[in-house]
Amino acid sequence: MSANEDQFDNILLALAEKHRGGVPEFLHTLASFLRRKTDFYTGAKQAEWEKMLLDVFRKESKLAMAAHEEKLKAREATQRLKDEKERAEREARQKEMDDNKICDISDEEAAAIIKEEEDKKRQQLLDGAAGDSARVTTVNEELSKPIEKVDDDTEKDELGKLQPNSGNGCTLDKYMWTQTLQEVELKIPFNVPFALRARDIVVNIGKKTLKVGIKGQEPVIDGELYAEVKQEESLWVIQDNKTVVITLEKINRMNWWSRLVTTDPEISTRKINPESSKLSDLDGETRSMVEKMMYDQRQKEMGLPTSEDRKKQDILEKFKQQHPEMDFSKCKFN
Repeated sequence: MSANEDQFDNILLALAEKHRGGVPEFLHTLASFLRRKTDFYTGAKQAEWEKMLLDVFRKESKLAMAAHEEKLKAREATQRLKDEKERAEREARQKEMDDNKICDISDEEAAAIIKEEEDKKRQQLLDGAAGDSARVTTVNEELSKPIEKVDDDTEKDELGKLQPNSGNGCTLDKYMWTQTLQEVELKIPFNVPFALRARDIVVNIGKKTLKVGIKGQEPVIDGELYAEVKQEESLWVIQDNKTVVITLEKINRMNWWSRLVTTDPEISTRKINPESSKLSDLDGETRSMVEKMMYDQRQKEMGLPTSEDRKKQDILEKFKQQHPEMDFSKCKFN
């Protein structure tokens, strides 16, 4: 390499700037100069001048790559030194804080540190309560028990089903629910050593799905509801800082639910007490229709005639009395 390799830089830079096509056009000018003004191409064999060109360019390429690698190494070394310095400053700062020394931090940084510590302690408490966080602890409401005995054969299908609780729903190990014809109310007590906040709870109410639990833990409920609900009219609150209460508005207000989610054990809807269904809240016409439907449902379950069947029977009996001369022995009631 010539010691004065940069002596023509100014001339070559001025020449290169005149080539708007960049390096390819600049190289083309040099090659054209050699063709027009020298015997570079004709004074030697093609293999010889091609080798000469490749040797020159390969040599310069190696020098360029070596210089580029040196720059990268220098840049990486500088970044490492910077990272190590920042890490040492952070560690020193943290040590100063841990030793309760005066630390020059902003109010926002101090608030963020305090919040982070509180969140860590809160999560530790949640993790410690995992597994026993949800348990029904009601004093006046026992767990729903299976029906072991029925009065007659018409109720034999109810054997094994759970007896409804006092709210026409079911009391299970981890939660209890009650119902009216209009809505379902679900209560989930959480056994945690602090007051629950909304940010601690996960509640997702879908049209026919429900997911409830504490963040970071397995949900207490995560499944398909027995029937569809009105999402926009369903809501949830935290009661007494320990219990999540969810109200689900039924879409079909003419049927009782036999379970909350499809994975729950079934309750006997025949054992439901209609007086607890708030029928008195309905208007006269709706209440009459609902009572009629409930009566017909119970009659069908017991294999007895419905109100419509009784009405037809009454008409037939009246017709018999008006026409004693007719033989009705082969007349069947459908």
